[in-house]
Amino acid sequence: MPKITPSSLPVSALFGLVKPSGPTSMSVINDVKILCTRSKLFLTQAQLEKAEKDVKRRKKSRDIIKIGQGGTLDPLADGVLVVGIGRGTKKLSEFLDCTKEYYTTCLLGCETDSYDSQGASVRQAPWKHVTREQVESELEKFRGSIKQTPPIFSALKMDGRPLYEYARKGIPLPRAIEPREVTVHSLELVEWKGSEHTYRWPEKQFTDEEKQAMEKALENVEPDASMKNEPEVSEEASEQAPTAFVLKMTVSGGTYVRSIVHDLAHAVGSAGHVVTLTRSRQGRFALKKEADDEKTFDCLPWDLLERAAKDAGPKDEEGWTEWERELLKRIDVVEG
Repeated sequence: MPKITPSSLPVSALFGLVKPSGPTSMSVINDVKILCTRSKLFLTQAQLEKAEKDVKRRKKSRDIIKIGQGGTLDPLADGVLVVGIGRGTKKLSEFLDCTKEYYTTCLLGCETDSYDSQGASVRQAPWKHVTREQVESELEKFRGSIKQTPPIFSALKMDGRPLYEYARKGIPLPRAIEPREVTVHSLELVEWKGSEHTYRWPEKQFTDEEKQAMEKALENVEPDASMKNEPEVSEEASEQAPTAFVLKMTVSGGTYVRSIVHDLAHAVGSAGHVVTLTRSRQGRFALKKEADDEKTFDCLPWDLLERAAKDAGPKDEEGWTEWERELLKRIDVVEG
């Protein structure tokens, strides 16, 4: 445990938690904030008393604690979410550009507007012909310094308007989406699931009107853009789950994992989207660390925080509850 003494309390800090798939990063941070406003780790006794009174008055203690996160995860994604408390929030920018590690599952045969399973199906394409060897041979194109085009269904703005607005309203893009240079330090196929899985394409489908709007948005920059389905014709394939495989990658900040999956599926003559996404490392915070690795911090389990939110449980002889004791094993105290 770090050397935290009663005289050093309260502290500013960084720590990692394991975000579950489903909730937004902001909702997770809000839940953590409630717990932190009950802890002597982060607040003085006077602040704790004020926070308790605010709760009884149903008043939000917005300014009583400063909290933030070092890089949003989509609702679909799980894994490392770095949290900053107090002066720790000033260190969070370090984690936006740091190296990150991900595991992601690609499901072939269908691409979606969001490039993941939470979106709507835009186009179907053959997938039965794709082999493990073919995927592995294409990975080299995505390693090293690469140019990556962000998805049109993203919040990035062009001439003050979000890209997704062009796509949804059928407004032609004034110019091509500018590719960004990112670095893929490593990329490997770690599991070939084939059809042995339970993943399925999204039931939600793009309507003909939505496809036409997207084609209209792209007409100036991709004249041949088509949302036309090219479904698998094999009768055998129609009775099987489409092929899925798992990639592991280490990438620079700003990399779109969903775009790598989308572009890789195109490279093997198919379509594809992300069905699982786990951030396994962000900077010095990781889901798992080696026993002799003193520079890496592992992350606080989400189920522990969920239990504490309902009932923090008894305190030990030093006045710490279970979730606080576990946090003390993983906390990176920010001095000064």
